[in-house]
Amino acid sequence: MKRKIIIDTDPGQDDAVALFLALASPEIAVQAVIAVAGNVPRTRTVENARRVLEMAGRTDIPVFAGAARPLRPTQTTAEHVHGPTGLDGIDLSVPPTMPVQPESGVTYLVDAIRAAQEQELTLVMLGPLTDLAMALTIAPDIAGRLREVVLMGGAWSELGNITPAAEFNIYADPQAADIVFSAGIPLVVLPLDVTHKCLGLPDRLAALRANANRCSIAAADMLSYSERFDLVKYGWKGAPLHDPCTIAWLVAPDLFGGRHVNVGIETEGKLSVGMTVVDWWRVTDREPNALFLRDVDSDAFYSLLVSRLATLP
Repeated sequence: MKRKIIIDTDPGQDDAVALFLALASPEIAVQAVIAVAGNVPRTRTVENARRVLEMAGRTDIPVFAGAARPLRPTQTTAEHVHGPTGLDGIDLSVPPTMPVQPESGVTYLVDAIRAAQEQELTLVMLGPLTDLAMALTIAPDIAGRLREVVLMGGAWSELGNITPAAEFNIYADPQAADIVFSAGIPLVVLPLDVTHKCLGLPDRLAALRANANRCSIAAADMLSYSERFDLVKYGWKGAPLHDPCTIAWLVAPDLFGGRHVNVGIETEGKLSVGMTVVDWWRVTDREPNALFLRDVDSDAFYSLLVSRLATLP
């Protein structure tokens, strides 16, 4: 049976590639997409989610607008990486035409989880965790109904990419992350420790482009744009590819390695707000609350990505 998932996302070039990978994976059934403010403001993320679904020929999947602001008082975005649209690197001259659903993304999330059988739905969170935190606050009962939450966020040995201590998705709404990580939901965390090993090396992007289909070329073009910031920042031969790791874990978990540990979220530290405090060595008595992944076969990951995207329009 296909795994039923809802994707909560803030596209973002790497979010777009993650959506492509999900849509190209027969093991997965994408029930809906919720667009939350994150990499760029919500107006842009909603537009971008619709645009990606249209490129992939999947306008049958409903798009909902999630939260416009984080729970924290200040809002952080990442146009410095993704460009003002979030999908810079491809032609955006024609606006998307598929509708946005009238129901709010948070309300839909509560209703969809309650309507599903227990442990039937998986949530894939590609941006700040605002929508799920709001849903849990409104309806705490949904925590026990989810199969699991698979999220891109946090770091241990790689520390931070938006501050010295914090990864962007968690830093953008640490209060929301704290609610989610404390809710008792089975969590699978794809942190920078994994994504920094999945570098978009020139030959890997060339292999994507060589597929010669619309979605593969768009993916290569988008990643060629967003990598420019990281190539300067890190000095590596390729930029990390973050969000598609969540989908790759769903369809090929054997590509990844990690352990069940306790992960706490720092919400008040003067220098460490948004830090994921990972008890990797189990030096506390805090119960494990997440499968925290640190290892990946990056060659197999890119082979999966290239072969799957080749099946899209």
